[in-house]
Amino acid sequence: MVKFSREYEASIIPEWKAVFVDYKCLKKLIKRIKIARRDAGPPPLLAAGETGSSYGFSVLDPVRSIAARFAAHHAAASSPEGEEESLESDSGELVRSTDKHEQEFLEKADEELDKVNKFYATQEAELLARGDALIEQLRILADVKRILADHAAASSRRGRGRALGRANSMPPPSPSVNGSSGRHLLSGLASPQSMSDGSVELQQARVAEGAAVAEEVMAALERNGVSFVGGGLAKAKKDGSGKQLMGRAALLQLPATVRIDIPPTSPGRAALKVWEELVNVLRKDGADPAAAFVHRKKLQHAEKNIRDAFLALYRGLELLKKFSSLNVKAFTKILKKFVKVSEQHQATDKFSEKVKRSPFSSSDKVLQLADEVECIFLRHFAGNDRKVAMKYLKPQQPRNTHMITFLVGLFTGTFVSLFIIYSVLAHVAGIFSSTGSPTYMDIVYHVFSMFALISLHVFLYGCNLFMWKSTRINHNFIFDFSSSTALTHRDAFLMSASIMCTVVAALVINLFLRNAGATYTDALPGALLVLSTGVLFCPFNIFYRSTRYCFMRVMRNIIFSPFYKVLMADFFMADQLTSQVNSENLMLQISLSLAMQVLIRLTGSIFQIPLLRHMEFAACYFMAGTFRNQAYETCTSSPQYTHLAYVISFLPYYWRAMQCLRRYLEEGHDINQLANAGKYVSAMVAAAVRFKYAATPTPLWMWMVVISSSGATIYQLYWDFVMDWGFLNPKSKNLWLRDQLILKKKSIYYVSMMLNLALRLAWAQSVMKLHLGRVESRLLDFSLASLEIIRRGHWNFYRLEHEHLNNAGKFRAVKTVPLPFRELETD
Repeated sequence: MVKFSREYEASIIPEWKAVFVDYKCLKKLIKRIKIARRDAGPPPLLAAGETGSSYGFSVLDPVRSIAARFAAHHAAASSPEGEEESLESDSGELVRSTDKHEQEFLEKADEELDKVNKFYATQEAELLARGDALIEQLRILADVKRILADHAAASSRRGRGRALGRANSMPPPSPSVNGSSGRHLLSGLASPQSMSDGSVELQQARVAEGAAVAEEVMAALERNGVSFVGGGLAKAKKDGSGKQLMGRAALLQLPATVRIDIPPTSPGRAALKVWEELVNVLRKDGADPAAAFVHRKKLQHAEKNIRDAFLALYRGLELLKKFSSLNVKAFTKILKKFVKVSEQHQATDKFSEKVKRSPFSSSDKVLQLADEVECIFLRHFAGNDRKVAMKYLKPQQPRNTHMITFLVGLFTGTFVSLFIIYSVLAHVAGIFSSTGSPTYMDIVYHVFSMFALISLHVFLYGCNLFMWKSTRINHNFIFDFSSSTALTHRDAFLMSASIMCTVVAALVINLFLRNAGATYTDALPGALLVLSTGVLFCPFNIFYRSTRYCFMRVMRNIIFSPFYKVLMADFFMADQLTSQVNSENLMLQISLSLAMQVLIRLTGSIFQIPLLRHMEFAACYFMAGTFRNQAYETCTSSPQYTHLAYVISFLPYYWRAMQCLRRYLEEGHDINQLANAGKYVSAMVAAAVRFKYAATPTPLWMWMVVISSSGATIYQLYWDFVMDWGFLNPKSKNLWLRDQLILKKKSIYYVSMMLNLALRLAWAQSVMKLHLGRVESRLLDFSLASLEIIRRGHWNFYRLEHEHLNNAGKFRAVKTVPLPFRELETD
């Protein structure tokens, strides 16, 4: 049976840990009471002179002892002095006790009760206010959708009636005018040129119709508390029939629009916002007064935001209910232990009553709001399908099966066996000797190093997941991952083992085909790359489709930086890409090289066209940089490759710098984001100097490498230790660390800082003139790249630990979704 203390520690909400009952501390106080009573010894039951029995033990002594205790308890209960000392007054004062350890326990328990009550009351008030705001937002959305639907239907009927009347009196209108009015109100931001088409009467009808829609929507929104810029429209309309023309002029110069606040998180939303502002400017000049009062796309985005906000609200309510139940259970358990040790029944009963009357235990507002949110979500967002609603509100956690563990062991064992077989065969064939084939070495080194580094990165990510789970770091909340589809550490280990097993199997097959004299054996590594790309883009629900799609979505956001809103997962992944770039091993470069080579080899084997062979030669050099120094006769020298490698290697740093600039603009011009962008710019400068030194190894450029790389390294180390990890705090109670540490042993943090410092200096080998052979040089490059990935995996844990502690310090356990309808200040 699991102890409650362990179950309690495993169940508490990590971000709210500081406001839960300190169960361990209360248990320690109870242990002190127990030790103090044991040291004091058992009290004498009855004096010999009082009982008249001085002849030692009697069988009636236990009965006499129990009777004496009941008598003492009854006397204390009936004594006025006992009431003043041991009972709690109606004003809520603490229960008093004669023993100092018992009194210390009761005081501590009362402090914990007050802490829990204050936090619960604060969170309850925030959630109730959020619920009221969301219900109001939903009411506004329903009003706008109803008004637009009614006017669309009315416009359609009027359009059919006008078309029928015109058909009887005049020739049919041109296709450009027909039906444009019905589409105008639904499409939202119509082109200003649409007002110039058709007759004057039709344009005036559109103006009046658009103004009516605008007035009715504004009235509906104003009833719900939303104000607008330039709200003098209705007053001009209501001045009387004699001023109807003046009201129409005011309508023609309507300067405001309904502001549905949709953050420009993507290029599409940003373009939509720019187009809306352009239309508003045109409307000020009277060019298109009926254009796009509310955009259909913006209504869809608003509805999605409101739905996400309801999900976040329900998540917060569930967490608060869990907070309440766990604390009630903790107080119940600890009071049972206290009464068992101290035998203070009356004090315990009084404190139990106080717990039961506390807001976190007795309030039912959270339960009522949770039921209301369920009903609203079921009716408005799930089509009255409770199964669909519960799928979103209460997603099921994935079941832990032993099949994944079995597959991890199976693939790992297969990989080890195949690697041993490959090593023996390669040694017998003399592949890695000085007389071996350079062509084979070039192809095999690239494909093995690329997939091996990917597998190592996935393996270290699995180690990160295991450590985050063990230390109760809520990485799914930090990355905004769904707990039902997020990877576990076993899944990451399975992906890593399967990748390496497949790669080594392909290498063994390639070696067998080469020894058998088969043609186009070099196409096998490239075919493996094409296969892995096909698995990544596979549309079927196999091989962790949700994870693959999430990865592709994050990569899209990174590549198109700064046009997408930067989330934690985006810049975290961009940081991983910076570790996959160095002067000798460029994963993107290798991928392009192998993909081009396999395409050319496969097509060349079919058509045998000389042009394709020349394309292969060009691709060999332009894409595969390490071929330029090898005796691969099919490759030629060209200076264009240097520029291509320069651009490809700088892309991750460029993307990361653009993300910092985007965050600088969105987060209130935070100067730290500009400083972070400067870190990546310094890394780009240092890499550029190293490229130049590799091309012209002169003493001047060597000193430039030392200076630029040293400056960039100091910059990066400062940012790692201070900004990303939160270390080097001189006022911390933990010497040169931070106040809060998740790991118990401080020495681990100091060792990690030294390891990060040592691995950051790996660039020093680029200025060392090491005379190594072809195989040794490849192994050194692969080892340095592996060490950088290990450093990055090591960095990941402390980065998320710091982020988690920041969330816990601000009690952030639920994400905040911006609401679409907001009040606007009048200019």
